Formats: sequence, structure tokens, C-alpha cells
Amino acid sequence: MDDCPPMTRRDNSWSIWKITAALYPFGVGAFAVNVFFASLIGTWLGGPVLSTTWSIIIGALIALPATYYFAAHIKNLMQQADGTRKK
Repeated sequence: MDDCPPMTRRDNSWSIWKITAALYPFGVGAFAVNVFFASLIGTWLGGPVLSTTWSIIIGALIALPATYYFAAHIKNLMQQADGTRKK
């Protein structure tokens, strides 16, 4: 691939949305656990404990933008490693 002229070199890198889709299930799980534990800490202040269903739903909502920004960061690191980062 490096012996190809720059105009004919193919870009086989992942898009930000493809990275987001690959990491999203892990983000949902992480945020669901964090939401559930935050609700447990909230009981100290008199709040309710969230069910696992509500924790997963809220975690899924929070995970989408967070995973997108994390995927953008990963894409930036991939471009730095390849030397194709735009300045």
C-alpha cells in the first residue's frame, strides 16, 4: 500500500460512525452501571433507586453522544499514528 502513488492510495480507515457503532454497546453498559450506582448514592439524599431497566435506558441515551466524542478521539489518534492527521 505504501508503494502506491498518493493519488491512487485507498483510504481503508474506519469512519467515526463505524467506530461509534463498534464501541456503543460497551458505552451503554458502562453508563448503565454508572447511572445505577449514582442512583444508589442518591438514596443517601432521599432519592429512589433506579431499576435496571431505567438504568439501561438512561445509560443508552447518555452513551450515544459520549461514545461519538470518544470515537472522534480514537479516529484522531489513528490519524496521528498513520501520519494523515489534518492540521
